[in-house]
Amino acid sequence: MTVAQKTHYENLELPPTASAEEIKKSFRALIARYHPDKVQHLGKEFQDMAADRAAELTEAYRILSDAGRRADYDHALSAARAAPHPQPETAAPPPPPKPEEHPSESPKRDAGHEPSRPPGETPGPGETDNRTFKEERQVRDEYMRKATLSRFRTAVSALGGYDETQLRGFEIAFVPKSKFLSKNKNPRLLGRFLSRVDGSAVAETWSEAGKWTSDDVCVLLLGSSLAPARELATAIAEQRKKSRSKVTLIPVDARDWAAHIPTDAPDVAKSLLARLKGGT
Repeated sequence: MTVAQKTHYENLELPPTASAEEIKKSFRALIARYHPDKVQHLGKEFQDMAADRAAELTEAYRILSDAGRRADYDHALSAARAAPHPQPETAAPPPPPKPEEHPSESPKRDAGHEPSRPPGETPGPGETDNRTFKEERQVRDEYMRKATLSRFRTAVSALGGYDETQLRGFEIAFVPKSKFLSKNKNPRLLGRFLSRVDGSAVAETWSEAGKWTSDDVCVLLLGSSLAPARELATAIAEQRKKSRSKVTLIPVDARDWAAHIPTDAPDVAKSLLARLKGGT
């Protein structure tokens, strides 16, 4: 095992100190996101990615849910982290100390400042783990973003009555189709995906959506994590007070399609959310 690989704990988004109950709870919550029923309407590429992710989660749970296998895994993980990193055979010897320094003294460091690493030096185990974890999270967020927007597009198409368009600041946008001799009263539908939906995201998104001031606009602010409901409700209330734009903003948890739907949300938005949650 190499520490550059994502650990079973990281796959389950847990620390190595997690209890057996926490492991079971996290596995059940995560595996539900990648169930075939949840991705059947997405493209084959995303279905394959979901299957791979589900296999990773299942293997992680198989190892960590068994006390004996987990103990063996923890021992191997500790050994891998403790193993010294081999130095290149052609590595040059360290430079001699400067005249004004004593050889036994280490260079002083400013508080909170890490010296730059010499070219070619291998990063330590902690640095490798952090970098790998960040890269894996970026890959996961990008997968979720594409899968979420694909499902959004499929749900709007099933509703009918809309044409897709483009609007800067939003990954996906739809305008109601024109009706013969009358105006379609449905709002424009916008979708925006963020890693985290919080108060600042609400304010920024509301400002962008408000640029379409001549029509009603309904925004689904989709995220792989959401701030507490109180924070989101407060941010939306503040925007309503100081903005004259005809905007309805609905925070949506892209992991399970739970949404904070205002009571005055347009019917088409409620229908769209029902299709998103139901996968149709």
